[in-house]
Amino acid sequence: MYIDFIIERFKESLDKEAVIWNNSVYDYRYLLDKYEFWLDFLKENTQPGSVVAVRADYNPDSISLMLALIENGNIFVPFSFANKDIEEKIQSAEVEHYIKFDKEGNFQFIDTEIKANHQLIEELRQRKHPGVIVFSSGSTGKPKAALHDYTHLLNKFKVQRATLRTVTFLLFDHWGGINTLLYILSNTGVIGVPDVRSPEEVCEFIERYKIELLPTTPTFINLILISKAYLKHDISSLKVVSYGTEMMPESTLKAFNKLFPKITLKQTYGLTELGVMRTKSESNDSLWVKVGGEDYETKVVDNVLFIKAKTSILGYLNAPSPFDDEGWYNTGDRVEQKGEYIRFLGRENDIINVGGQKVFPAEVESVLMQIDNINEATVFGKSNPIMGNVVAAKIILDKEEPLNRLKSKIRKYCKNKLEAYKVPVHIEITEKTKVSERFKKVRG
Repeated sequence: MYIDFIIERFKESLDKEAVIWNNSVYDYRYLLDKYEFWLDFLKENTQPGSVVAVRADYNPDSISLMLALIENGNIFVPFSFANKDIEEKIQSAEVEHYIKFDKEGNFQFIDTEIKANHQLIEELRQRKHPGVIVFSSGSTGKPKAALHDYTHLLNKFKVQRATLRTVTFLLFDHWGGINTLLYILSNTGVIGVPDVRSPEEVCEFIERYKIELLPTTPTFINLILISKAYLKHDISSLKVVSYGTEMMPESTLKAFNKLFPKITLKQTYGLTELGVMRTKSESNDSLWVKVGGEDYETKVVDNVLFIKAKTSILGYLNAPSPFDDEGWYNTGDRVEQKGEYIRFLGRENDIINVGGQKVFPAEVESVLMQIDNINEATVFGKSNPIMGNVVAAKIILDKEEPLNRLKSKIRKYCKNKLEAYKVPVHIEITEKTKVSERFKKVRG
């Protein structure tokens, strides 16, 4: 009923490759069989409208189960293996049933004895629509449980489009990852799941399975550059690298584009509360981008991006509504405007306040990474009794260099590139970039 159009496409593509997982290739016949198994399982063990959490990475079972949950009218709560505080999130999302996969694909079904009765869940049940609850990252406090009506999200996949052989780099509970998965499945493309998400493993996977699309983060793109894994493996099959979830330093973008001019670099933009929007970059090495589409309205107020969307969440289960009376959502993203294009400067909560002046870490990082012998820079605020904060940076070098000489070189280079208050005061040499399980840079 809800995903008939997807299932019909599966039936027309039974012998096509669908999922690459655990060094094996599974076709759409296999996915369809698994989908029918899970649909029977859910009908026997759950009721439409019940809240079902699934902890997994992408594999043929978890993918088929997600589709069966939609068709059965359940409310799906995805958790990746990297997810923390799951027990607390189970309470926040009022999870009634919990399906836990291990890394080999075996599963356990648990009744939590929780009764979901939140007003928003009841509203979705009244509509007789499937739902999905995705948690915000929690970078600014307790993760928020955001409830979507799945039927709104499925509409954009009904028109069949071209597809590419794709790596599922973003995790099972990431909204961008779910969006990519549904796009590939609805167009009967190929999803590849690497065993390990590291530059070496991902580049090897791209070479082995002729992957064409890598959706990833700016931090991971820079890790590929630093590791030079592209020299060990042939990644020429790549046609598109899409990036999002955090700020992209312009120097990283230009460096990757210079190395791989035939690969299209596509900036993506999406939010847990609104879904994933269509984007169009000004050029391959430009951070200026158009954001929106027919389901979205945008406006900029005091250099902050606001969005109104038809695909907005019904609300949070554990926090007040994030929308104003007219339905606008404050993204917290600072932007510049140039006609129809915008350029993201950074999130408001990442801004370093130096004596009342605003510093965007990505701007400083981009300048630092242009300096000879600097492979990576992580910029953050450091407390100061006079200025409130000053700019600090952790630096990864290509070759060993004395700290005093590095500091002098940074000050000299930045003098004509940045205002004085943006120049790092504290410099630390480190050997490894601190990143989250989701390959986003960790500052501080």
